[in-house]
Amino acid sequence: MKLLSLPGRLFRRLPTAYRTLRLDWRTLRLALAVSRRSRADEGRRPVICFNASTRIRGHSLNAAFSLLTSWALRLQGTPIIHFVCRRGMSRCLQGSDEEDVYRPLPCSLCLRQSWVNFAGSERVDFTFKRQNLPAARLEVLDVPALMEYEHPFENTLVPVGALVLPSVRWRLRRFTLADDEPTRFLYREFILSALNILGEFKALLERVKDPQAIILFNGQTFPEAIVRWLGLHKGLRVITHEVSFAPLSAFFTDGEATAWPMPMGEDFQLGPQENARLDALMQDRFEGKFSMAGIRFFPEMRGLNEAFLKKAAGFKQIVPVFTNVIFDTSQQHSNAFFANMFTWLEALLQVIRLRPETLFVIRAHPDEIRPGKSSRESVAMWVRRTGADRLPNVVFVPPEEYISSYELIRRSRFILIYNSTVGLEASIMGKPVLAAGRGRSSDFDTMYFPEDQAAYLQQLEAFLTDGEVTARPEHIRNARRFFYFHYFIASLPFGEYIRPAELRGFVKWRRFDLGALSASASPTMRALMDGILDGGDFMLRDARP
Repeated sequence: MKLLSLPGRLFRRLPTAYRTLRLDWRTLRLALAVSRRSRADEGRRPVICFNASTRIRGHSLNAAFSLLTSWALRLQGTPIIHFVCRRGMSRCLQGSDEEDVYRPLPCSLCLRQSWVNFAGSERVDFTFKRQNLPAARLEVLDVPALMEYEHPFENTLVPVGALVLPSVRWRLRRFTLADDEPTRFLYREFILSALNILGEFKALLERVKDPQAIILFNGQTFPEAIVRWLGLHKGLRVITHEVSFAPLSAFFTDGEATAWPMPMGEDFQLGPQENARLDALMQDRFEGKFSMAGIRFFPEMRGLNEAFLKKAAGFKQIVPVFTNVIFDTSQQHSNAFFANMFTWLEALLQVIRLRPETLFVIRAHPDEIRPGKSSRESVAMWVRRTGADRLPNVVFVPPEEYISSYELIRRSRFILIYNSTVGLEASIMGKPVLAAGRGRSSDFDTMYFPEDQAAYLQQLEAFLTDGEVTARPEHIRNARRFFYFHYFIASLPFGEYIRPAELRGFVKWRRFDLGALSASASPTMRALMDGILDGGDFMLRDARP
């Protein structure tokens, strides 16, 4: 029976294999064309590029951003050195299997993709050397001790346990880590791999001496986090990038890309043209016509059904609770005065039990069930474990239920979020928003964001009991300013070079001439070259009012 089914399995794989070969061929042709047309200017200091956490094969958005940026720099004469993993980690972010952490990595696929991506370029490969690492020292540590582990390095201590922690949580798809052997094993191997990279990148810096910049994917995933730590330790300029707000767009910064340090001053204001442009964008979003990181979370958006409206009619007020996925709350800077999102939910549950007149609608994020990245510690699991959905004043909206968040917001008294972007949209809609975690716009007075947990609970109590709850005018104004700035100015569009691939979150190349990568031809490349080479802020100057 297995023999009979083999041709069928092979036949089903042919389209994927064909698409992979086409992408590899197209990438190879582009890489070699860049190599033929680029000439490094003598005297220019090199830029080091490192991105080991966004792909194994194919191109995710951040893999494409990194490669296109390096090509653009080379074409205008800047020497580029690619720091490339060549079986350089015992366990890596993308290749590890959360269901079987002992499974060997699929390195051959990644090595093939690296060969294609960096054809004709200068690259420095690194391999894994376990004999130089403190494996025995880590073997006796439990998970809490691994979180606190610091490694001596050049008269200081590297907080490698903390640097690796977000990656462990991301890979295991859970915030709360079990202190069992599979978790300890993965944590140890991530730490050893990070320390190996630390030594290898130190050797590269001893050779290069004075690079003008290091460009990394987000700076949070552990291979890039340890390189960022070392670059800053050495006093070097480190640039990070992440997927941004607009479709097929990137955010570049000298800070932490996942913390979104936005250079929006108070003098930035919207005029009639900008307000009209923002209103048109928001109308599309209210209809579910948007994507993030190549993912459209709402393939359809349904209105509130009659059963819900009938239930809601029996309560004094509606308060939605918008939650996040592990990926968005695993960075330590996300957790302001609650230890994590689930601690916040536990605190809310106590309030919910005391407010039977209020209907709380707990909404799970649609990305909790993304194929291949589904959460293993989810809001849905928390709801089942605590029995929150059995309370008479709670409605739980699971991730696969695509009801309109915006219709829910319109009917609500105020909005509760951890650090979800929907809070920014609710502020634009004129609703009061109370945030419990640090998000993109936390520094720009776009919503209520108390200074500590006690003040948060006090504000929540006031919202539930005061006669009238309104959004502050400055919250609405600042939310509109921030959304416009983030979407149209801080998001660098790459859509003329890439388009979505069949696999969600991945992209393929459009047909473009290499001249399109020049600063004179592309506002995106102009912002990048100005930012990387001249210390600019990576913003689209032409998009400012």
